[in-house]
Amino acid sequence: MPPQDVRLDDTDRALLRALVADARISNKELAERVGIAQSTCLARVRSLRERGVIRGYHADVDPRAVGHDLQAMIAIRLQPHARGAMGDVTASLRERPEVLDVYFVAGANDFLVHVATPSTDELRRFVGDVLNRDPAIAGTETNLIFEHTRALNHYVGLP
Repeated sequence: MPPQDVRLDDTDRALLRALVADARISNKELAERVGIAQSTCLARVRSLRERGVIRGYHADVDPRAVGHDLQAMIAIRLQPHARGAMGDVTASLRERPEVLDVYFVAGANDFLVHVATPSTDELRRFVGDVLNRDPAIAGTETNLIFEHTRALNHYVGLP
């Protein structure tokens, strides 16, 4: 569940900017960078987690480094009768080893799915044998990704 009516002050925003840049930063260094006491820093970060502002920490692994040289964004349209099964479709997609991210979107499509595979043959197999054989899926459109660059996270007012 997304956080409701979360208020962030300048200190919260400074903490978030630093954590977005380096989630492995020590509490001591984070406190120094933001200009607050270590105990205050620890309490602030804990509060941001508890309020759902910080959803987690993760390693950003380059798919190419693990043999998945081909990335694609796949648009998925569900069958009209399958609209009630969106949660099941999302859960099923999240379990697939090819899937990096699942986005529930508005518009002509219901989902955008970011995938990485070792080859075009594996991508074709995933789309043809997994997605297009799912009775809940009406159709797909696949776009290859030539390059992916992570944004500087200007969202949530983090200049």
